[in-house]
Amino acid sequence: MKAAKKTKKAAKAKRPAKAKKAAKTVKAKKVAKAVKAPAKTKKAKKAVKKAVKAKKAVKAAKKAVVRKAVKKAAKKAVAVKKSVVKKKSPAKKVVAKSVKSTGAARSVPIVVGHDTLKTRRTLKVGNKSYAYYSIKAAEKAGLGDLSRLPYSMKVLLENLLRYEDGRSVTVDDLKAVAQWLKDKRSDREIAYRPARVLMQDFTGVPAVVDLAAMRDAMTHLGGDTKKINPLSPVDLVIDHSVMVDYSAAKGAFQKNVDLEYERNGERYAFLRWGQTAFDNFRVVPPGTGICHQVNVEYLAQTVWTGMDGKAEVAYPDTLVGTDSHTTMVNGLAVLGWGVGGIEAEAAMLGQPISMLLPEVVGFRLSGKPKEGTTATDLVLTVTQMLRKKGVVNKFVEFYGPGLDELSTADRCTIANMAPEYGATCGFFPVDGETIAYLKASGRDPERVKLVEAYAKAQGFWRAPKSADPVFTDTLELDLSTVEPSLAGPTRPEGRVPLSRAAVEFKDAMTNFYGKKTAVDFRAKVEGSKFDLGHGDVVIAAITSCTNTSNPSVLLGAGLLARNALKKGLTTKPWVKTSLAPGSQVVTDYLAQSGLQKELDALGFQIVGYGCTTCIGNSGPLPDNISKAITDNDFVVGAVLSGNRNFEGRVHPLTKANYLASPMLVVAYALAGNLNVDVAAEPLGYDKKGKPVYLKDIWPSNKEIAATVRKYVTPAMFKKRYADVFKGDPNWRKIKVDGGQTYGWDNKSTYVQHPPYFEGMSTTPSAITDVKGARLLAILGDKITTDHISPAGSIKKDGPAGHYLTDHTVSYADFNSYGARRGNHEVMMRGTFANIRIKNEMVPGTEGGITKHMPAGEVMSIYDAAMKYKASSTPLVIVAGKEYGNGSSRDWAAKGTILLGVKAVIAESYERIHRSNLVGMGVLPLQFLDGMTRFDLKLDGTERFDISGIATGLKPRMKTPVTITRADNSTQTIEVLCRIDTLDEIDYYKNGGILHYVLRNLAKAA
Repeated sequence: MKAAKKTKKAAKAKRPAKAKKAAKTVKAKKVAKAVKAPAKTKKAKKAVKKAVKAKKAVKAAKKAVVRKAVKKAAKKAVAVKKSVVKKKSPAKKVVAKSVKSTGAARSVPIVVGHDTLKTRRTLKVGNKSYAYYSIKAAEKAGLGDLSRLPYSMKVLLENLLRYEDGRSVTVDDLKAVAQWLKDKRSDREIAYRPARVLMQDFTGVPAVVDLAAMRDAMTHLGGDTKKINPLSPVDLVIDHSVMVDYSAAKGAFQKNVDLEYERNGERYAFLRWGQTAFDNFRVVPPGTGICHQVNVEYLAQTVWTGMDGKAEVAYPDTLVGTDSHTTMVNGLAVLGWGVGGIEAEAAMLGQPISMLLPEVVGFRLSGKPKEGTTATDLVLTVTQMLRKKGVVNKFVEFYGPGLDELSTADRCTIANMAPEYGATCGFFPVDGETIAYLKASGRDPERVKLVEAYAKAQGFWRAPKSADPVFTDTLELDLSTVEPSLAGPTRPEGRVPLSRAAVEFKDAMTNFYGKKTAVDFRAKVEGSKFDLGHGDVVIAAITSCTNTSNPSVLLGAGLLARNALKKGLTTKPWVKTSLAPGSQVVTDYLAQSGLQKELDALGFQIVGYGCTTCIGNSGPLPDNISKAITDNDFVVGAVLSGNRNFEGRVHPLTKANYLASPMLVVAYALAGNLNVDVAAEPLGYDKKGKPVYLKDIWPSNKEIAATVRKYVTPAMFKKRYADVFKGDPNWRKIKVDGGQTYGWDNKSTYVQHPPYFEGMSTTPSAITDVKGARLLAILGDKITTDHISPAGSIKKDGPAGHYLTDHTVSYADFNSYGARRGNHEVMMRGTFANIRIKNEMVPGTEGGITKHMPAGEVMSIYDAAMKYKASSTPLVIVAGKEYGNGSSRDWAAKGTILLGVKAVIAESYERIHRSNLVGMGVLPLQFLDGMTRFDLKLDGTERFDISGIATGLKPRMKTPVTITRADNSTQTIEVLCRIDTLDEIDYYKNGGILHYVLRNLAKAA
């Protein structure tokens, strides 16, 4: 229908000469005059008749020509379509017929349940009707009044209503949600099915590698390879690969792009194959933006639709993503959170996500933000408060009158950092601001109308006078109490008021970094006219979707740069400055406002569209500056508008890393040192030698708001996202080879066939207890996935570096761990190889080293693991609190199992990493009754026996662990098995979630 309209429109646009000639033969003015003149005489009547006849003749001639043109154009379109189909490979044919795409939204075939409670209703919006599963109907069907259920819980309830089939979702599950309202918590396990999956390339590449390997395994098992296909829509956004090799120069962007393609050609060719080989799989090419910002600005719809036969069903837009900051879209009332690549792959293949009905913590916002504060200051305050509160594994939902003071961009900034405050999500309900943003970002008007109508019909709509939901627990923040802040030097929750930042840093120099003498010493930097010392800011980066999605802080940074230049201020010469927008829309409004030129003048030229510095892709510092830092062991800093500042993440040489608003990033680039009290001391001096303070150049809230209103327009979004999947010429010229299965290249150092499914049979082997396991590492508290599976640079003299060198890869071409996640050989060598990780088996050292027992020889963790593997010795890891904190990296679990680790014993786990360990067949165990590794007095010589696994494995059961020491004395302790659900038991028994899915699909073939 749409194609026919387009053809007709095209024909009208190019009217043939015949139609134009026919139109000219009629004297238009005379005809009009004759038609309007009163027909009082026969002559006049005849004139009118003649004129009308002539007009009809012209109209008929036009129609005839148009019909002929339409027919001709249609024939041509069919011919073109046939020629295209002939040229397509079989894999491309699958894609062509599998995805019905209209812009960002995709109405794909969906499966629905039995609807035992008969809640399916029809919603009419304009001239269109949608089926939906009504919460109000569920109330009448026996669930009772659900009006004060948290909005996020209503989304879960709708999901269960839609999929209730008497097996994976039962009526008792629905009743459990209603009961939650009374108890405010539940131990009920539910099967949750998100509408779609979002990926970025670092985690997306290994996911596609796994799918390709599963197709090979399916062939081996005698099944149908086409069954290995995403059943849910999947979007992969390439945003993690660009690095800041070049900055603060006009050609920096293009040089970084050229290097990105040069380094990642193999990976990008692989993803291009995946785009053609798999159904329901789209790739947003490099240079477009950061996945979460692209999601908020374009992909997310707030209300999704799918086809149940001929009926279009409306339901909440929900997703899981292979990046922990998937939560950012919660600010647009889209429920989503990060999962490991392993869990995301299972969701793509139709497996429900097993989860407990969550506790929901309500965060009440009141008051109005005061002058001079930003959304960044607010989110750092929220993060600190919620970390202190303790919200791990819980939903957080924001409510209260303060929501009316927050734009959608502000809400997304707060939602983005849910992983940092420890929550599963940070949800904002649908309200008038949501609708305003959907319109402002150029969404389809029909979809916007559907969102509002659906939200109101379902009780999802928040109005100023809406009753507050019932929560498990609550806390409150008055927005007027928020003050300018940073967070650092190593933790996102380590908020420091700007007024105390310098004092706190000086204290950290003594008490954290151990620099008690010569703290004011400065060393000359070779080949330059400046010196360097402790506290110098060597990186100032406007980066990350957390802030670059928010026009107020981006344009605010531009206004501050303009004001600084007017005062004659310049960036300090040792500061590496960069600007990496989260989407091309940012470029447009900075350019339109003229503020990009002001940022350029201070060195904040655009370096690329991607995560860059926030994920460790900060690129190299100048050699002479690096030398000055290492030669003098200087504690230097980075100030970035990101969401993570873990030690060793931003850059190997920046020990002090502070999160801040883009405006403060510019301010610190001007000040140049963390010891400067930027709130009270001069940032510099004008041409007359007069001191210039931050307050002198800080733009007012009113000016920022006016600039946003003037320069951020719907047209920008429509233009930039009109052809978002096409990519630049570099992307389009990548050759695509292969069909349903991938042609692996054994020489590739980027993409290799993983070993997970080697020797796999249709029936899993019986699980066994762990006997005689050795310790691979004893680790402390808050070991992040960055520590376990680094994403930054690859050390030349480490196991991964040796592997690449042995495969004739020069050091300049090593790229990063993140870029090489498609190669298990590199990644397993990089597991536990972070330069800052401390293994307590080897006291006083840093880096991925351990002792191989019983000899006690010190070597790399990888080398020790391979020696243990050769002797068939299983391994265990012992750790402290919050093990696996940070990004949802599946390689933190994959690398662990490939090293031969059978179990991890920790005080507590980060939610996603625990799930990933189970998903790869690693046993997560947890100390009980406040016990820690210190109570066990471990030295690394011990052997571990873990019993009770082979017989009667149950969720969250207590398991005995026997520790045998070097003198053969033993100690038995009891730990909690953190396999939390029955589904996870099945995954573990199968050797992992992918094995479980593969076997089920093979049996069904």
